[in-house]
Amino acid sequence: MKIRTTALVSALCAASLPLLTPIVASGSSHREAPNITRLPAVDSTDFYMFNSYEANRGDYVTLIANYVPLQDPYGGPNYFALDPNAVYEIHVDSDGDAVEDLTFQFRFKNRLGENNTGAKLMIGDQNVAVPLKNIGPVSAQDVSNLNFNESYTLTMIRGDRRTGQVSPITRTGDGATELGKPYDFVGTKTFGSVAGYEQYAKTFINEISVPGCAKPGRVFVGQRAESFVVNLGKVFDLVNFVPVDADVPPDQGGLPGGIGIKQDKANDIIADANITTLALELPAACLTGNGNGVIGGWTSASMRQARILNPNANFAKPDVNGGAWTQVSRLSAPLVNELVIGLPDKDRYSASEPKDDGQFAKYVTNPTLPALLDALFNKAVNDILKPPTPIANIAPSNLPRMDLVTAFLTGFKDVNQQKTVTPSEMMRLNTKIAAQPADMQSTFGVAGNDLAGFPNGRRPGDDVVDIALRVVMGRLCHPVPVNGTLTDLKLCKPEDAPLGKVAFTDGAPISAADFDETFPYLRTPLPGATN
Repeated sequence: MKIRTTALVSALCAASLPLLTPIVASGSSHREAPNITRLPAVDSTDFYMFNSYEANRGDYVTLIANYVPLQDPYGGPNYFALDPNAVYEIHVDSDGDAVEDLTFQFRFKNRLGENNTGAKLMIGDQNVAVPLKNIGPVSAQDVSNLNFNESYTLTMIRGDRRTGQVSPITRTGDGATELGKPYDFVGTKTFGSVAGYEQYAKTFINEISVPGCAKPGRVFVGQRAESFVVNLGKVFDLVNFVPVDADVPPDQGGLPGGIGIKQDKANDIIADANITTLALELPAACLTGNGNGVIGGWTSASMRQARILNPNANFAKPDVNGGAWTQVSRLSAPLVNELVIGLPDKDRYSASEPKDDGQFAKYVTNPTLPALLDALFNKAVNDILKPPTPIANIAPSNLPRMDLVTAFLTGFKDVNQQKTVTPSEMMRLNTKIAAQPADMQSTFGVAGNDLAGFPNGRRPGDDVVDIALRVVMGRLCHPVPVNGTLTDLKLCKPEDAPLGKVAFTDGAPISAADFDETFPYLRTPLPGATN
């Protein structure tokens, strides 16, 4: 390890490549812990929670949980069904005690065509089941050629997710409790065109009746285009780019001589992938309870404690599952498990609940990542910046890191801090701060003078990678714009973070323009094939 580290430092210094890029190496929450890499169907990749900015939906909150990472669109013939032996949940804490007050639970069911026996063809004198999930074109008007169907039930649980009051959520109009999930976008020959697939998928947006809510909500479950952006490939090639915005002048955080990386869509290495989305839009008044209007949220997936493989497996019963429900995936704010939690505790974090996050406090108050970055890149930084006095340590020195405690664990007072302050890792959203229309959103959220964005919730167009890069290296130690005024948050001092104002970036841009302006906001998935 010592030899490899020395070689890496030498290579980076020779190439004049500074600091911080390894912070983005894991992407958002794609394969973020050792155990979850074996369970892709229950791997949560991203969680969004924001005040709806679709026209005339300002009193609604949208919650989006993405699962099944890095889907190659052409990944047939079985594609990316969710696990019928798991529960997928979105949790809401309305008062700040880091315990769920509401849980929205999804359970899935898979069926074969032809009354669950599978489509068959007469081959000679034998009636033989076909090997494919669809045997002809599929459209919004005709789904008879599907040989595989996914459906789900959605329930709301008040109180504890396992012992609380369970109420079914039904479709308005007909009271249906079982809702459909569209077949993945296998290609344009099957669905006619990209527009044909989207027309088909939109028939699965359901208006729902939520117990205790005066207004109906909406739900959609289905494949969408990958919504996260990150420059992964070059990171693994010995970090072969300078992770500072090349278009930002030095007096605004850029490097001398325009050294850095250009913003370029081509830097988004995972742009050719899809994910599976569980999207809810619910009246804000149904989520806030007796709190102060700020809600906490996270998503999780759980499986039965025991899974016994069937030695004579078939479609209906490949295995037998039993025992207590055991959480295997958890996600709220992006990048926490990848960049903050230590490797030995990543699976423990995936299995834990926010109320128990005190066990992980040292990873936030005394983070290891900035120290590793200083060990790897201090010389390269000083070679590029050439400060009058060399920077002895590029890592922020304010230990314990109360700026990170605020960003990750408590929220910001008068912005997204809840009625009760319980340090815990949750996404926090102030439902009283009006949504910004798409064309007025700042990709940098609160740091971009847009209080309706990350870390006050998270919208699809918020550039959480760039924001996280800057926060970890001490941006909150310097004044930040709040309602148009530079404000000292008094969490730390500028001298605590010598690189706190550097315009860190991975060069993979994202904005609200990359998404739809209507529910479910995430765009049509990429087709597995085109004609």
